[in-house]
Order: sequence, then C-alpha cells, then structure tokens
Amino acid sequence: MGAQELGVLIPILVPISMFTMVFGIVYLRNRERMAMIERGMDPRLNKPKSSGYNTYTLTWGLLLIGAGVGLFLAYLLDHTAFSTFREDDNPAIYFALIAIFGGAGLFLAYRIEKKDTKEIE
Repeated sequence: MGAQELGVLIPILVPISMFTMVFGIVYLRNRERMAMIERGMDPRLNKPKSSGYNTYTLTWGLLLIGAGVGLFLAYLLDHTAFSTFREDDNPAIYFALIAIFGGAGLFLAYRIEKKDTKEIE
C-alpha cells in the first residue's frame, strides 16, 4: 500500500476512530452507572468533590496571558534586537517564547491552586 492509498484512508479512518472512542466512553460510563443502580448505589455520590471554585478558568487565563506576553516579546526582539543579523523572519524565537511564557503561566496557575487548596484544608 503506497502513500497515495494511505492519504485516501486517513480522512475516512480518523472520524470513524474518533466516533468509536467517544461512543465507547459514553457506553462504558452508562454501563457503570447501570451496574451501580442495580446494586442499590447512588451514581451521583461517585462524583469527585470540587474545591469550591473553577480552576479551569484560572489555568486557561494564565496560559493565554503567558502565550500573549511571549508572542509580544518575540515580536519586539525580532524587530529590534535581531533585525540587524538577518533579512527574513525568525520563527524559532516565536515558538520558543510562546512555549516558555505559556509554561510559566501554567506553573503560576499550579502554584496558585496549590496555595488555595492548602488554605481550604
């Protein structure tokens, strides 16, 4: 089977496999809940306890702020400090600084969440 035949199969196999994965997760979750009901258990009691606020928003907010700061700093460096060395764009600095500052944002979100969970306990 050559590369051209594989190229035709990818748009067919990827949606089928994604649908199968989602269907399997939903089916197994339903089976688990039905087994709990048959044994007289309440499936709503099996949910994990939340800490009282949504850390998802904090994490995504700090990630996007960090990526934005990294992109802005890369733009400034690309057009000021590195403009004399080359004539074309330098995409490596953009990717590197977005990753560095995005990771710093995620680390900051982790530290804030860790501090808040200690205060709750």
